[in-house]
Amino acid sequence: MKIITSINEMRSYISNKTNASIGLVPTMGYFHDGHLSLMKQARIDNDIVVVSLFVNPIQFGPKEDLKSYPRDIDRDAKMAEDTGVDIIFTPDASEMYPNDYCTYIDVLNITDSLCGASRLGHFRGVATVLTKLFNIVQPSHAYFGMKDYQQLRVVQQMVKDLNIPTEIVPMPTYREPDGLAMSSRNTYLNAEERKAALVLSKSLEYAQQQLNQGYNSAEDLKSKVENFILAEPLANIDYVSIVDDKSLNGIIEVKDTALLALAVKIGKTRLIDNTILKNSK
Repeated sequence: MKIITSINEMRSYISNKTNASIGLVPTMGYFHDGHLSLMKQARIDNDIVVVSLFVNPIQFGPKEDLKSYPRDIDRDAKMAEDTGVDIIFTPDASEMYPNDYCTYIDVLNITDSLCGASRLGHFRGVATVLTKLFNIVQPSHAYFGMKDYQQLRVVQQMVKDLNIPTEIVPMPTYREPDGLAMSSRNTYLNAEERKAALVLSKSLEYAQQQLNQGYNSAEDLKSKVENFILAEPLANIDYVSIVDDKSLNGIIEVKDTALLALAVKIGKTRLIDNTILKNSK
């Protein structure tokens, strides 16, 4: 496995692989089994697997955890190599965004709600860095976990609108045995907070149970989920939203399927999770 740190070297490597299929797994590092599941699928699907490891500064707000975001390149490199990755691409922020940098990508409408509303500018940073990575690596496939559902929809829309010849491959949310969605930020949780964090996944199950019992009003379901979460003393809700699972627009009732997405602070750690609610009645 090679570790490449410069854009020119990455482009040079790819230029010699003209007939090869390339799978890209974009990450900010500090790998867990969810990341590895994306890499394993990329290994099955492609001739070459590239993992980008870049803590993207422009998707963090001024009060967010850019400086404290967990980093361990040696640990990550060993895990990636053991999973069959060919290249880790880990450029420096100064090369990705030089002093005269002034071009950004905005994906409208589907970024108006959920994390787009509570983390202003976040998806501008996500869309911009992914456009740059797609241009540099030229992947035939790129792999994204469904835990970041809004991010997945943003990327799908961006690729479609900008005619980027990369197939976006959604992958299921990878969970701990007790149901907690895997996230690099889980490392911030102490033992008490880790236990409390289970309220996120349990609230998703609770919502589906309520829907199964006939409660299909989006507002009623949202209220029930909020009350369920707030019964956990360490939980502080950022948002709970039930929206159309394609457009991410608000809905009045769950007629067929809908996205239930939530962001909750456990202590100081902001966690997200989601599920597709299914009304079988």
